[in-house]
Amino acid sequence: MFELRRLRYFLAVADERNFTRAAERLHIAQPALSRQIRQLEQELGVRLLDRTTHSVEPTDAGRLLMERGTELCAEADRLWRDVRGFAETERDALTLGYSTSTGYGTAPALLAALSERHPALAVTTRLLTTAEIVAGVTDGTLDAGLVRCPPPTPELVRTLVRLEPQGVLLPAAHPLAAREFVEVASLAGERLLVHPREANPGHFDAIVGIFAGAGLEPQLLLRQLSFDAAHSPVLRGEAVSVIGESAVEGLPGALVWRRLRPASTIELHLLTRGSGRRPAVAHLLRTASETARAQGWLHSPA
Repeated sequence: MFELRRLRYFLAVADERNFTRAAERLHIAQPALSRQIRQLEQELGVRLLDRTTHSVEPTDAGRLLMERGTELCAEADRLWRDVRGFAETERDALTLGYSTSTGYGTAPALLAALSERHPALAVTTRLLTTAEIVAGVTDGTLDAGLVRCPPPTPELVRTLVRLEPQGVLLPAAHPLAAREFVEVASLAGERLLVHPREANPGHFDAIVGIFAGAGLEPQLLLRQLSFDAAHSPVLRGEAVSVIGESAVEGLPGALVWRRLRPASTIELHLLTRGSGRRPAVAHLLRTASETARAQGWLHSPA
Protein backbone atom coordinates (compact mmCIF):
# COMPACT_ATOMS: atom_id res chain seq x y z
CA MET A 1 0.00 0.00 0.00
CA PHE A 2 2.90 2.37 0.74
CA GLU A 3 4.38 1.83 -2.73
CA LEU A 4 0.95 2.43 -4.26
CA ARG A 5 0.65 5.71 -2.38
CA ARG A 6 4.10 6.73 -3.67
CA LEU A 7 2.85 5.99 -7.20
CA ARG A 8 -0.14 8.27 -6.56
CA TYR A 9 2.27 11.01 -5.50
CA PHE A 10 4.16 10.67 -8.77
CA LEU A 11 0.95 10.74 -10.81
CA ALA A 12 -0.11 13.98 -9.11
CA VAL A 13 3.23 15.67 -9.87
CA ALA A 14 3.21 14.42 -13.45
CA ASP A 15 -0.36 15.62 -13.92
CA GLU A 16 0.22 19.06 -12.38
CA ARG A 17 3.71 19.50 -13.88
CA ASN A 18 4.49 21.34 -10.65
CA PHE A 19 5.60 20.11 -7.20
CA THR A 20 3.94 22.97 -5.30
CA ARG A 21 0.51 22.44 -6.86
CA ALA A 22 0.81 18.68 -6.49
CA ALA A 23 1.74 19.02 -2.81
CA GLU A 24 -1.32 21.18 -2.18
CA ARG A 25 -3.53 18.75 -4.08
CA LEU A 26 -2.17 15.83 -2.05
CA HIS A 27 -2.23 17.87 1.16
CA ILE A 28 1.37 17.09 2.10
CA ALA A 29 4.48 19.24 2.51
CA GLN A 30 6.46 19.84 -0.69
CA PRO A 31 9.80 18.58 0.74
CA ALA A 32 8.11 15.32 1.75
CA LEU A 33 6.62 14.96 -1.73
CA SER A 34 10.00 15.57 -3.40
CA ARG A 35 11.58 12.99 -1.12
CA GLN A 36 8.96 10.38 -2.03
CA ILE A 37 9.51 10.96 -5.76
CA ARG A 38 13.29 10.63 -5.37
CA GLN A 39 12.82 7.37 -3.46
CA LEU A 40 10.53 6.05 -6.18
CA GLU A 41 13.12 6.89 -8.84
CA GLN A 42 15.82 5.17 -6.78
CA GLU A 43 13.71 2.05 -6.37
CA LEU A 44 12.98 1.87 -10.09
CA GLY A 45 16.50 2.86 -11.09
CA VAL A 46 15.32 5.39 -13.65
CA ARG A 47 14.65 9.10 -13.80
CA LEU A 48 10.89 9.73 -14.04
CA LEU A 49 10.83 13.52 -14.18
CA ASP A 50 12.99 16.15 -15.83
CA ARG A 51 13.14 19.07 -13.43
CA THR A 52 14.09 22.63 -14.31
CA THR A 53 13.70 25.88 -12.43
CA HIS A 54 10.37 26.59 -14.13
CA SER A 55 8.92 23.25 -15.16
CA VAL A 56 8.59 19.55 -14.47
CA GLU A 57 8.16 17.17 -17.40
CA PRO A 58 7.84 13.36 -17.40
CA THR A 59 10.61 11.42 -19.10
CA ASP A 60 9.79 8.58 -21.47
CA ALA A 61 9.81 6.24 -18.47
CA GLY A 62 7.63 8.69 -16.58
CA ARG A 63 5.08 8.83 -19.38
CA LEU A 64 4.87 5.04 -19.41
CA LEU A 65 4.36 5.02 -15.64
CA MET A 66 1.67 7.70 -15.98
CA GLU A 67 -0.25 5.67 -18.54
CA ARG A 68 -0.13 2.33 -16.78
CA GLY A 69 0.04 3.70 -13.23
CA THR A 70 -3.27 5.50 -13.58
CA GLU A 71 -4.94 2.26 -14.62
CA LEU A 72 -3.19 0.38 -11.81
CA CYS A 73 -4.38 2.82 -9.13
CA ALA A 74 -7.95 2.71 -10.40
CA GLU A 75 -7.94 -1.09 -10.41
CA ALA A 76 -6.35 -1.19 -6.93
CA ASP A 77 -9.11 1.06 -5.61
CA ARG A 78 -11.77 -1.22 -7.08
CA LEU A 79 -10.06 -4.34 -5.71
CA TRP A 80 -9.69 -2.85 -2.22
CA ARG A 81 -13.36 -1.85 -2.09
CA ASP A 82 -14.55 -5.20 -3.41
CA VAL A 83 -12.45 -7.20 -0.96
CA ARG A 84 -13.52 -5.07 2.00
CA GLY A 85 -17.14 -5.35 0.94
CA PHE A 86 -16.80 -9.16 0.70
CA ALA A 87 -15.18 -9.37 4.12
CA GLU A 88 -17.97 -7.37 5.72
CA THR A 89 -20.95 -9.26 4.31
CA GLU A 90 -21.62 -10.89 7.68
CA ARG A 91 -21.78 -7.60 9.59
CA ASP A 92 -22.11 -4.00 8.55
CA ALA A 93 -19.09 -1.95 9.58
CA LEU A 94 -17.77 1.55 9.12
CA THR A 95 -14.32 3.06 9.61
CA LEU A 96 -14.40 6.83 10.18
CA GLY A 97 -11.38 9.09 10.42
CA TYR A 98 -11.70 12.46 12.09
CA SER A 99 -9.34 15.31 12.85
CA THR A 100 -8.63 16.74 16.30
CA SER A 101 -10.59 19.92 15.61
CA THR A 102 -13.75 18.00 14.67
CA GLY A 103 -13.47 15.88 17.81
CA TYR A 104 -14.59 18.63 20.19
CA GLY A 105 -18.29 18.50 19.35
CA THR A 106 -19.08 17.53 15.78
CA ALA A 107 -17.71 13.98 15.65
CA PRO A 108 -19.12 12.96 19.09
CA ALA A 109 -22.60 14.28 18.22
CA LEU A 110 -22.54 12.56 14.84
CA LEU A 111 -21.36 9.24 16.30
CA ALA A 112 -23.96 9.36 19.07
CA ALA A 113 -26.73 9.90 16.52
CA LEU A 114 -25.35 7.11 14.33
CA SER A 115 -25.30 4.72 17.29
CA GLU A 116 -28.89 5.63 18.18
CA ARG A 117 -30.21 5.19 14.63
CA HIS A 118 -28.12 2.13 13.69
CA PRO A 119 -27.16 0.25 16.87
CA ALA A 120 -26.03 -2.83 14.90
CA LEU A 121 -23.50 -0.81 12.90
CA ALA A 122 -19.94 -1.55 14.05
CA VAL A 123 -18.08 1.77 13.92
CA THR A 124 -14.30 2.09 14.20
CA THR A 125 -12.91 5.59 14.63
CA ARG A 126 -9.39 6.85 14.03
CA LEU A 127 -7.99 10.22 15.09
CA LEU A 128 -5.78 11.35 12.20
CA THR A 129 -4.36 14.41 10.50
CA THR A 130 -6.22 15.93 7.58
CA ALA A 131 -3.63 14.57 5.14
CA GLU A 132 -3.96 11.05 6.54
CA ILE A 133 -7.76 11.22 6.33
CA VAL A 134 -7.72 12.37 2.70
CA ALA A 135 -5.23 9.63 1.80
CA GLY A 136 -7.14 6.99 3.77
CA VAL A 137 -10.51 7.70 2.18
CA THR A 138 -8.87 7.82 -1.25
CA ASP A 139 -7.12 4.46 -0.93
CA GLY A 140 -10.01 2.74 0.86
CA THR A 141 -8.48 2.23 4.31
CA LEU A 142 -11.18 4.61 5.61
CA ASP A 143 -14.84 4.59 4.60
CA ALA A 144 -15.26 8.27 5.42
CA GLY A 145 -13.46 11.19 7.02
CA LEU A 146 -14.61 14.28 8.91
CA VAL A 147 -12.34 17.29 8.39
CA ARG A 148 -12.23 21.07 8.22
CA CYS A 149 -11.79 22.74 4.83
CA PRO A 150 -10.67 19.62 2.93
CA PRO A 151 -8.64 20.08 -0.26
CA PRO A 152 -10.39 19.48 -3.60
CA THR A 153 -9.81 15.82 -4.45
CA PRO A 154 -11.38 14.53 -7.69
CA GLU A 155 -11.76 10.98 -6.37
CA LEU A 156 -13.73 12.07 -3.30
CA VAL A 157 -17.17 13.51 -2.59
CA ARG A 158 -17.44 16.33 -0.06
CA THR A 159 -20.64 16.59 2.00
CA LEU A 160 -21.01 19.78 4.03
CA VAL A 161 -21.91 18.88 7.62
CA ARG A 162 -21.38 22.09 9.56
CA LEU A 163 -20.73 25.80 9.21
CA GLU A 164 -18.97 26.36 12.51
CA PRO A 165 -18.99 29.92 13.90
CA GLN A 166 -15.52 31.21 14.64
CA GLY A 167 -14.34 33.34 17.52
CA VAL A 168 -11.13 34.75 18.88
CA LEU A 169 -9.40 33.14 21.86
CA LEU A 170 -7.95 35.69 24.27
CA PRO A 171 -6.37 35.82 27.72
CA ALA A 172 -9.06 36.82 30.23
CA ALA A 173 -7.06 39.95 31.05
CA HIS A 174 -6.96 41.13 27.43
CA PRO A 175 -8.73 44.49 26.86
CA LEU A 176 -10.98 42.92 24.21
CA ALA A 177 -12.08 40.11 26.53
CA ALA A 178 -14.73 42.32 28.14
CA ARG A 179 -16.65 42.64 24.86
CA GLU A 180 -19.50 40.37 23.82
CA PHE A 181 -18.24 40.34 20.22
CA VAL A 182 -14.84 41.25 18.81
CA GLU A 183 -14.53 43.13 15.55
CA VAL A 184 -11.87 41.57 13.31
CA ALA A 185 -10.51 45.05 12.61
CA SER A 186 -9.85 45.52 16.33
CA LEU A 187 -7.28 42.68 16.17
CA ALA A 188 -4.87 44.82 14.14
CA GLY A 189 -1.43 44.50 15.65
CA GLU A 190 -2.14 41.14 17.32
CA ARG A 191 -0.06 38.10 16.49
CA LEU A 192 -2.17 35.21 15.20
CA LEU A 193 -1.46 31.66 16.37
CA VAL A 194 -2.01 29.18 13.51
CA HIS A 195 -1.00 25.71 12.42
CA PRO A 196 1.56 25.68 9.57
CA ARG A 197 -0.14 25.95 6.21
CA GLU A 198 1.02 22.51 5.08
CA ALA A 199 -1.00 20.94 7.92
CA ASN A 200 -4.24 22.04 6.23
CA PRO A 201 -3.94 24.66 3.46
CA GLY A 202 -7.69 25.17 3.21
CA HIS A 203 -8.11 25.95 6.89
CA PHE A 204 -5.02 28.15 6.99
CA ASP A 205 -6.25 30.18 4.02
CA ALA A 206 -9.74 30.50 5.53
CA ILE A 207 -8.40 31.86 8.83
CA VAL A 208 -5.99 34.29 7.18
CA GLY A 209 -8.82 35.24 4.83
CA ILE A 210 -10.94 36.39 7.79
CA PHE A 211 -8.29 38.97 8.57
CA ALA A 212 -7.71 39.85 4.92
CA GLY A 213 -11.41 40.65 4.66
CA ALA A 214 -10.87 43.37 7.26
CA GLY A 215 -7.80 44.69 5.43
CA LEU A 216 -5.40 43.09 7.92
CA GLU A 217 -2.27 41.03 7.33
CA PRO A 218 -1.50 39.63 10.78
CA GLN A 219 1.91 38.57 11.96
CA LEU A 220 1.74 34.80 12.30
CA LEU A 221 2.99 32.62 15.13
CA LEU A 222 3.14 28.99 13.99
CA ARG A 223 2.01 26.34 16.44
CA GLN A 224 4.84 24.13 17.64
CA LEU A 225 2.48 21.37 18.82
CA SER A 226 -0.18 19.74 16.66
CA PHE A 227 -2.42 19.56 19.76
CA ASP A 228 -2.19 21.88 22.73
CA ALA A 229 -5.33 21.83 24.88
CA ALA A 230 -3.92 24.59 27.09
CA HIS A 231 -3.40 26.97 24.13
CA SER A 232 -0.12 27.87 25.81
CA PRO A 233 1.01 30.77 23.55
CA VAL A 234 -2.38 32.48 23.99
CA LEU A 235 -2.27 31.85 27.72
CA ARG A 236 1.16 33.50 27.88
CA GLY A 237 -0.12 36.53 25.96
CA GLU A 238 2.11 35.86 22.93
CA ALA A 239 -0.73 35.67 20.41
CA VAL A 240 -4.47 35.30 19.87
CA SER A 241 -6.11 32.40 18.08
CA VAL A 242 -9.24 31.91 15.96
CA ILE A 243 -11.09 28.70 16.85
CA GLY A 244 -14.58 27.26 16.42
CA GLU A 245 -17.32 27.45 19.03
CA SER A 246 -17.23 23.68 19.62
CA ALA A 247 -13.78 24.06 21.22
CA VAL A 248 -15.06 26.46 23.88
CA GLU A 249 -16.10 23.75 26.33
CA GLY A 250 -13.13 22.75 28.46
CA LEU A 251 -11.05 25.89 27.83
CA PRO A 252 -8.66 26.85 30.63
CA GLY A 253 -10.27 29.34 33.02
CA ALA A 254 -7.72 32.03 32.17
CA LEU A 255 -8.90 32.14 28.54
CA VAL A 256 -12.09 33.50 26.96
CA TRP A 257 -13.70 33.00 23.54
CA ARG A 258 -15.49 35.88 21.84
CA ARG A 259 -17.46 35.52 18.62
CA LEU A 260 -16.06 37.49 15.68
CA ARG A 261 -17.76 40.31 13.85
CA PRO A 262 -18.38 40.22 10.93
CA ALA A 263 -19.59 36.68 11.58
CA SER A 264 -17.24 34.03 10.20
CA THR A 265 -17.64 30.29 9.76
CA ILE A 266 -15.41 27.36 8.87
CA GLU A 267 -16.73 24.45 6.80
CA LEU A 268 -16.65 20.89 8.13
CA HIS A 269 -17.13 18.16 5.53
CA LEU A 270 -17.56 14.42 5.39
CA LEU A 271 -15.32 12.88 2.74
CA THR A 272 -16.45 9.70 0.97
CA ARG A 273 -15.49 7.92 -2.22
CA GLY A 274 -17.54 8.71 -5.28
CA SER A 275 -18.43 5.16 -6.33
CA GLY A 276 -19.20 1.77 -4.81
CA ARG A 277 -20.91 3.33 -1.78
CA ARG A 278 -21.73 0.74 0.86
CA PRO A 279 -24.92 0.78 2.99
CA ALA A 280 -22.92 1.79 6.07
CA VAL A 281 -21.69 4.93 4.30
CA ALA A 282 -25.23 5.75 3.20
CA HIS A 283 -26.34 5.41 6.84
CA LEU A 284 -23.59 7.81 7.90
CA LEU A 285 -24.44 10.43 5.30
CA ARG A 286 -28.15 10.28 6.06
CA THR A 287 -27.47 10.54 9.79
CA ALA A 288 -25.13 13.48 9.22
CA SER A 289 -27.81 15.31 7.24
CA GLU A 290 -30.43 14.70 9.93
CA THR A 291 -28.06 15.68 12.73
CA ALA A 292 -27.00 18.86 10.95
CA ARG A 293 -30.64 19.91 10.60
CA ALA A 294 -31.48 19.05 14.22
CA GLN A 295 -28.42 20.89 15.56
CA GLY A 296 -28.77 23.89 13.25
CA TRP A 297 -25.23 23.32 12.02
CA LEU A 298 -25.83 24.70 8.54
CA HIS A 299 -27.27 28.02 9.63
CA SER A 300 -24.90 30.93 9.12
CA PRO A 301 -24.63 33.08 12.28
CA ALA A 302 -26.14 36.53 12.21
